[in-house]
Amino acid sequence: GAEVVFSVDCTKLKEHFLPRQREFDRIYFNFPHCGRKAGVVKNRQLLAGFFHSCTEVLAQEGEIHVALCNGQGGTPADQPRREWHNSWQIVAVAAGAGFILSDVHPFKAETVDGYKCTGYRSQDKSFCVKGALNHIFTRSTAPLCFTPVSCKAQLGSQNVSFQVPQVLVDKINRGFLEANSSHPVRTIKEKFSAGLSQAFPLQNISSCLPLLHQGHPHGVCHSNIFWITLSPGEAPSTEKMSQGLANTVLCPHFGQDTDKSVQEGCPIPKQFYLRPSLLPHAQAIIKKRAFSPGALQVLSGPVFRKCRVAPHSMPVFHEMLVVLAVSRGTENSCIQMLVDNIQTTMSSLHQGIPGVKPSISLQQASSLGAELNDFAAFEGQLGEIQHFLCVGTDPDPSGSCVGVMRTAPAELKSHELVVVSASLNLDLLAMLLCGISDWRMLWTSDRRFLRQFPEGELRLFKSFSLYPPSYVHDVSFWLPDGEEFDEVAFHTLARRVSAEMVVSIQLRDSFQQPGTGRRSLCYRVTFQSCDRALGCREAAEMQLRFREEMQQHLGVTLR
Repeated sequence: GAEVVFSVDCTKLKEHFLPRQREFDRIYFNFPHCGRKAGVVKNRQLLAGFFHSCTEVLAQEGEIHVALCNGQGGTPADQPRREWHNSWQIVAVAAGAGFILSDVHPFKAETVDGYKCTGYRSQDKSFCVKGALNHIFTRSTAPLCFTPVSCKAQLGSQNVSFQVPQVLVDKINRGFLEANSSHPVRTIKEKFSAGLSQAFPLQNISSCLPLLHQGHPHGVCHSNIFWITLSPGEAPSTEKMSQGLANTVLCPHFGQDTDKSVQEGCPIPKQFYLRPSLLPHAQAIIKKRAFSPGALQVLSGPVFRKCRVAPHSMPVFHEMLVVLAVSRGTENSCIQMLVDNIQTTMSSLHQGIPGVKPSISLQQASSLGAELNDFAAFEGQLGEIQHFLCVGTDPDPSGSCVGVMRTAPAELKSHELVVVSASLNLDLLAMLLCGISDWRMLWTSDRRFLRQFPEGELRLFKSFSLYPPSYVHDVSFWLPDGEEFDEVAFHTLARRVSAEMVVSIQLRDSFQQPGTGRRSLCYRVTFQSCDRALGCREAAEMQLRFREEMQQHLGVTLR
């Protein structure tokens, strides 16, 4: 009952089918080849034309199945694997048309009734299909269009609006922690809250925490802060701020509120920034004694920190901060009780995830030293840390820091009580528990991510984009005379220009010119997406934009 069409040009599929026939659920192309002794370049061009043609006739959630002989595809699934330049580079070719490799499995000719392989070098001869692979491609989500986004926030007693930094446009107000969310970050937060409530009375106070702070965060490197400019005409006056800041934590120094600065005659600086931590809110609670001894205060929400590009370095993540006030002399036993509770909750979380067996440990702050990840290093800028919470999984059993524990600073302590706080990076926990290798996947707009976590169930994540292609570009430049190079700003610019498509930035060379003393740096920038198609042409365009923006915003001279 099938309709058979002959003489079909695989690069012009649209021409062979009526409009109502152009919604195929499956398109199969077994062992494509240009014919005779064609080289890899011609066969790549054939595949490129085929994939572009498929965009016009494939259903939105359809699949393209392409079978290739062993080694032709150029993916790690090929055994043995050919050198990249000698393969058909099928994943990169498909990415140029907007497709991602979602599955790959052996091609078994014997399972297809009546199948016969023929056509070796355009002759009626069979060819070797041993080790052949079937590659299954699906549509990628559309490229992100970063139009300017304005966000409203409360600043003291005023509602203000500001333009969201472009690198955060797709991450602001995503609602991962809201009640109707099934995101694994929320699931982990709810599981921890439920576990903690078994041992302590618990109060959740996360709903009213402002996104914006004012002033200068004490002890924090300014390069790590997302500075904000309020929309024109909305910068609050000193008088209005002094009237409305009595109950806020929009502070020039963590642990010191702005209202006190006004009372002491200190002018309020007109600088605003996205909160890098929930700790100032906890310190405001401590200072006002707005807690019950023995009860846990739970704060949670996204925090924002500029950082270097790395798979576990996040410019935004969800922090869960718990604050516990205990009688002096009992703080050690309470810390241990808190850690035991977190360990018990962690054990219950990973029991339902086969293949993942994380272990949580409490380590003294002095024992980690240079092993600190970006999260722990930044937390160290916020104040003294007593303990680190580390989670170890295969292949890194030594552990990655996902939380810190500290007691209140001296100026906030009382004679009767000691206040203990624990900060958890919920996004890092989600990655370690669910086997997610790249933090960017947590923020994907592809619905296939959340489908793997129905009704808040935690599972081992299976990537829907296999072997994504990477593109390496080098850039070298002269530094401005007499100025220190801000590497965090360099990485942040790469994030913005590439829409988070840069996966690695490595310093390759540092050169100082004899005589003049001018310094030159050379970096290797690797572009790769974890969730959508990225073609070589798009990556090259990103590199060109990056070079232009570097000159404009960093003041460097390209070489």
